Amino acid sequence: MKSSMMRRVAVFGLALLAFSPVGAQAQKKLVVYTSNESTLNDLVFGAFTKETGIAVEPVVAGSGVVIRRLQAEKDRPLGDIIWGISRSLLQTNKALFAPYASKNKDAIPVDYRDPTDLWVGNNLHLLVILQNTKILPADQGPKGWSDLLDPKWKGKIAFTDPANSGSAYTTVTLLVDLWGGGEEGWKKVAALFKNLKVLNRSSLVFQGVGNGEYPLGISLEYAGPMWAAGGAPVKTIYPADGTVAAMEGVAIIKGGPNPDSAKAFVDFVNRKDVREMILKATYRRPTRTDLDLASLPGGMPPLASLKMLKYDEEGWTDKRKETLERIKDVLQESR
Repeated sequence: MKSSMMRRVAVFGLALLAFSPVGAQAQKKLVVYTSNESTLNDLVFGAFTKETGIAVEPVVAGSGVVIRRLQAEKDRPLGDIIWGISRSLLQTNKALFAPYASKNKDAIPVDYRDPTDLWVGNNLHLLVILQNTKILPADQGPKGWSDLLDPKWKGKIAFTDPANSGSAYTTVTLLVDLWGGGEEGWKKVAALFKNLKVLNRSSLVFQGVGNGEYPLGISLEYAGPMWAAGGAPVKTIYPADGTVAAMEGVAIIKGGPNPDSAKAFVDFVNRKDVREMILKATYRRPTRTDLDLASLPGGMPPLASLKMLKYDEEGWTDKRKETLERIKDVLQESR
């Protein structure tokens, strides 16, 4: 009698566990805060769910927006992963992340991962100029950043608000240094902003160029071959006066509801075959060094063939708050 009662209690306990929020079922979900556009999100989340059975719930917004949401939720995180944001934002918000040593981290140079494994880089985004060659013939476009200061481009250059985009912040601060630094650099940046059409999201920039709404856009490398592959008359201009490779990465949110699912995603998104899949479909240059770009779509030039500039990422990261205030002032004055 006692043995029969114990068996019933055990069975009842297992049934409760199966429906308990702390049971295995809770780990079959993943909430990802992402600043990537739907093409990349759909590709990666679909493949991840198919392989693991973990359903992904994306929260999509510009990188600055998702970071502000993460900061607001720090005492009670609702997300598990933040993905697709710059090194600067990852570094300045690393107190919000949980350490995890990805199984694939050794294929990624140490320059592109946190030494305590709080974040790891996925993509290298070169800052470029996009040109719609249907409305602006290929030989009539700018050659470099300084050409964009010409008043003839007023209102014809799409750009993302740096408050919402890590790469846009990098672009502005890079140009401050490139154009002399200090007040001299800011004066030229202010002149550039008079020519810009500032948009809320990065995707609106390359969509605007690809669709012919703007002849030029300041964007990231992958957008050029992506739109060209789709038949749009888009040319990628690697500025003759130099560019930088801005890293973009992924991190696990500290205290998130699905930590095991989060770890599985970090491993998945950095895996070699997944990086090849992403490059073939969306033209993201990987941080991994073991992919042969010459044999993959996109026609991306090797970094050694381009003029690569030094960028004081640490310095501009430390000054991010006051720099964004100055950019805000420059933007308002340019209107």
